[in-house]
Amino acid sequence: QVQLVESGGGLVQPGGSLTLSCAASGFTSGLNVIGWFRQAPGKEREGVSCIRSSDGTTYYVDSVKGRFTISRDNAKNTVYLQMNTLKPEDTAVYYCAMRTGWVMSLQRYEYNYWGQGTQVTVSS
Repeated sequence: QVQLVESGGGLVQPGGSLTLSCAASGFTSGLNVIGWFRQAPGKEREGVSCIRSSDGTTYYVDSVKGRFTISRDNAKNTVYLQMNTLKPEDTAVYYCAMRTGWVMSLQRYEYNYWGQGTQVTVSS
């Protein structure tokens, strides 16, 4: 049974930084893609970034390029999302998710496993 557990959310002032972690367990395939998604109140869940476990290939949506960095530590089965220069519009519940295979995608229906989410609030 694949389990994903996010941590690292919290309250931060505009311009501040946070690092989210996603610890994965229970999977057997070394070929997968981990994605970060977020959902603000009243809005649909949207993809933010993803990383392929095998070679570290990354992808970002335009709204976070240059501010967010996704990385992985395969020895710890953990994926990180470093978020800098945070804006109030980054406020959301952040979820990590896993899809098997090598295709880089931020289509949420393509992800098989989801974490419970962690709240990020950017406010002064």
